Amino acid sequence: MTTAILGVGVMGETILSGLLASGVDPATLRVTTRRPKRQAKLAEKYPHVTVTSNLEAVAGADTVLVVVKPQDVADILQEVGPALAPGALIVSLAAGVETATIDRHIPDGHPIVRVMPNTPAAVGEGMAAISAGPHATAEHLDRVTAILSAVGQVVTVPEKYQNAVTAISGSGPAYVMFVVEAMIDAGVMLGLPRATATELVIQTVFGSAKLLRDSGEHPTVLRENVTSPGGTTAAALREFEGHRVKAAFMDAMEAACRRSEALGRAQFDED
Repeated sequence: MTTAILGVGVMGETILSGLLASGVDPATLRVTTRRPKRQAKLAEKYPHVTVTSNLEAVAGADTVLVVVKPQDVADILQEVGPALAPGALIVSLAAGVETATIDRHIPDGHPIVRVMPNTPAAVGEGMAAISAGPHATAEHLDRVTAILSAVGQVVTVPEKYQNAVTAISGSGPAYVMFVVEAMIDAGVMLGLPRATATELVIQTVFGSAKLLRDSGEHPTVLRENVTSPGGTTAAALREFEGHRVKAAFMDAMEAACRRSEALGRAQFDED
């Protein structure tokens, strides 16, 4: 099958490189980007992949990945809609944009799958949630799962959960980095060299995530395993509770979810 990736920025290139690393024939891949300098760099870096225009990329393509910002989706769909091959699968990675909205901007009958990826895909540890839209079947979901499995894990969810997914895993890496920054700064404040604090924090976060994944234990159990009565961890956790850190995280993710919903609506006010 031929796959077109429209908008090879950071995430688009991550998927491209993941597909190539997984053994996909580069001759079956077509990619696009708006900037001529970027086109030249992609052509040099991936000499066996076709770097072309949007219209040429989608012509005859079995799967079309739309990896652009939400505000650019309407324009790109209007541009390529007439050139889509009959039955071509449209895969949208645009945050907040509903499949029903995409369906109104392309010719009838094209299956659509919505995806929310995240940036750890760049190191093969991404988390993507996919949802079937109009005309999409289990085979279409399997096709998208195969593509995204090249860069991480994939879960299928009803589309009504996609804005929540955006708030949790889509934006999630930023929350983790925010906590890491705070922990490193705290280490420096406590007298550690920044390089040492950074190494300590990164390995602690990495190891904790691996422990959580591999042990199968609930995070509460693992937290309690570290928290001795009257000990240092208990003292720290008391401060977190006093500052309502847990509530702040929940409020923040609720705000992210609302923003995802708003972004999807704002780009298609004409509908």
